[in-house]
Order: sequence, then C-alpha cells, then structure tokens
Amino acid sequence: MDPSLSTIADKVEQGIRLTADDGMTLFTSPDLWSVCSLADRVRRRLHGNQAYYNVNRHVNYTNVCALSCSFCAFYRKSDDDGAYEFSVRQVADQAAEAQAAGATEIHIVGGLHPYLPFAYYLDMLRAIREAAPRLHIKAFTAVEIVHLARIDKRPKELEQILSDLKDAGLGSLPGGGAEVFDDRVHDEAFKGKIRSDKWLDVHRAAHRIGLNTNATILYGHIESLEDRIHHMELLRQAQDEALHDWAQSLQGVSQSQEYQDHGRVVLTGPDAMYGINGNGAGNRLPQPSDTSGYFQTIIPLPFIPDDSALQHLPGPAGLDNLRMIAVSRLMLDNLPHVKAFWIMQTLPLAQIMLQSGADDMDGTVVWYDITKVGGTDTHQEVDVTKLRRTIVEAGCVPVERDTLYRPITRNGPDWHVAAQPDPTHAPEAPGSIAS
Repeated sequence: MDPSLSTIADKVEQGIRLTADDGMTLFTSPDLWSVCSLADRVRRRLHGNQAYYNVNRHVNYTNVCALSCSFCAFYRKSDDDGAYEFSVRQVADQAAEAQAAGATEIHIVGGLHPYLPFAYYLDMLRAIREAAPRLHIKAFTAVEIVHLARIDKRPKELEQILSDLKDAGLGSLPGGGAEVFDDRVHDEAFKGKIRSDKWLDVHRAAHRIGLNTNATILYGHIESLEDRIHHMELLRQAQDEALHDWAQSLQGVSQSQEYQDHGRVVLTGPDAMYGINGNGAGNRLPQPSDTSGYFQTIIPLPFIPDDSALQHLPGPAGLDNLRMIAVSRLMLDNLPHVKAFWIMQTLPLAQIMLQSGADDMDGTVVWYDITKVGGTDTHQEVDVTKLRRTIVEAGCVPVERDTLYRPITRNGPDWHVAAQPDPTHAPEAPGSIAS
C-alpha cells in the first residue's frame, strides 16, 4: 500500500469520517488498487456481496430548453432541427407499456421548456398514475423543480410546488442537475443554471415532505479535484441533516445526546458501531419513511464531450472513472448507495466498479436521449438476463430492487416488494457519530 494511504485505511477500519485532505490523497495516490480495495471493503460492510438493479424506463419528455449549457449536447431550441416534446398521452402510453413489461419505475427528466405550463407536469403525473398505477414515478431534477416554481402562476415556495407534484403522483427525485458545486465552474460551463445552494434547497424541501432523492456529480470537464471534494462535502453535510431529521421523525428510535448535538452520522463503519452481531441484529441503513426523506444514492457521471460546446476536452479516462467511484464511496460515508450508471460508464467498466465501491448498476432503461457513449442512439436497453449475468460475472449476487431499494420478488411481469423491517422499531438511530 502507498504509505500515504495508511492513515486513511486506519480511519476506514474504525469508521472515522475522512477529511478533504484525505479525499485529495485518495485522488492523487498512484496506488489506485488500494484506493479501490478500501472502497470495496466499505461496500461489503454495507451490502455484503449483493449488487442491485431495477427494471425501469427512462422518458425524456422534451429536449427543448431555455438554457444553453456548454457541456450539454442534449438541448435544442424550439425551432431547431431535432427539437421535440411529448404530449401527456404519449408519456402515459410509454408508462403503460413499461408497466405491462414488468417495470417498477419510470424515470422522467427533460429540458426547461419555456412554453409548457405548470399544469402540463401535473397532468403528466396524474395520467401516469391512471395508466400505470404500480409504477414509482421518479421525476424532475432540482433544476426542473425551480423552473416549475417560476412558471406557476401562483407564487409558491419550493415545498408547496413539490407537495403539489407529490399529490399528483411524484414518488422521488432523481439527482441530475447538480453538475459540480462550484461558482467558477458554474459560470463557465453552465451559467444560468441554478447554483449549489438552490439545488440543495430543492432536495432539502423534498426530504421535509417525505420524498427520497438522489445526487449526482458531473466530472471530467473543467472542474478541479478540489471542486470534486467540495461537492462531496456539501452533499455529506446535507445528508447529515436529512438523516438527523429522519431519525427524529420516527417514534421509538433512540438517539444519543452526542448524536443530537453534532448531527453527523457515518453508515460505513465496522459492524460493532451499529450493534450488528452474527445473527444480523442491529441497524445500519435507514429505511423509507412517509414523513422524512434522505439521499439514497450518489451517481458519479463522467462528462462525455461529443457534440457539446466543450467537445475539445478529452473527458475522463476509464481509470479516472474507476477512481471517482471509489473516492465517492469512501468520502460519502452517509449515503447508502453508489451507482455505476452503465449507460454512461458502459457495462464492462460498471462490472469493475462493483468491485471498487459501487453496489448498483441502475436498470433496463430502454430510452435515454441525454448522453450517447460510443455512437449509441437513444434506444439504449439491456434485458434483465444480461444485467444479472453482468453482475454475476463481476462476482456479486444480483438483487432486483424498487426505486426505494426494497428487494423485489418477481414472476415474469408480476412483482411485489419483499417484506421489510419496521423502521419505527429500529434499535438505534442509523449509523454512528463521526469521529
């Protein structure tokens, strides 16, 4: 092992939170093998040998966008060739097809269309709920939520906008639109898009009304390694707040005075920190709650330069992608899951990532119009057999999940959520105080 990693390895062994300096060491150490091995150790503490996938369908309802982010090759202006927008019925029909095929989730994001009214989005959710009542609707990035708050003719706080969407059928938020939490990078690469404070405000508001959310980081363009670490620190702080509120919302969950005072929680320490014994007793991971949400997953997204205004940049190499997954797992000690999004990472690299900190590969997808790796088109799909084989070949046990990471049992297109423990009877608050 690189000697500079020895102190970090000791912290990982003891479940002590890593610092920004530790993160920089992880990014710059020449010993990538040891960095990935540490991340794999943490991953196995959280999930054993299991790797998750789901049966889902992505819908990009429009590529018309009021913004013109230089890293983005997806957006079009309304009069550009290739511009499109789906009707409410078209989206609902796709949802019905997905449900009939056995999907558990529909994932919906799009551009900031300057002319579609707020009612369009509510009608879309209601139509999906009517056409495909079993699908979980994961929809609208924080950037889209702020856009919806602007176009709603009745001035509302973010929490009210999200509540209206939840009442119409919204089940959770994806993590897109975060890009990199740095004003310099923001102004150069995606000026006009919401900044980190507003992105985090949207997710905090979603957590307060009981919606779970996810988080991304777009890397490999004009950001620095320090910017990546800063992004992770802000996410970690926001998750500390979310898990603190989550624990307080559950009756019967005991909390130490130290936890209440400091509000910092680590999920990735050794079993002894959580009262876990050989029989599996004890509590490490938070469970879904109707009253308070949290970040479920970090999804590191590599910048793909093709056809964007930044196409002169090379984009991240495969080893950088692998290191990013590992560092994300080690630094984000209070996020339960790390996703190797195969659409952008490719299936072969995602397999290696399952041995380097990632525990999830996303799902079957079907349609994805935002990025296209290696000349692929918008029809990007793998079947369940291939997903499971990919996971097994990586040395892991495939587990189908729903959007909230509850295991699924399935018989063809028919499925149901496996029994879960009652979080209101957890023996202690999730995780442990960070040292």
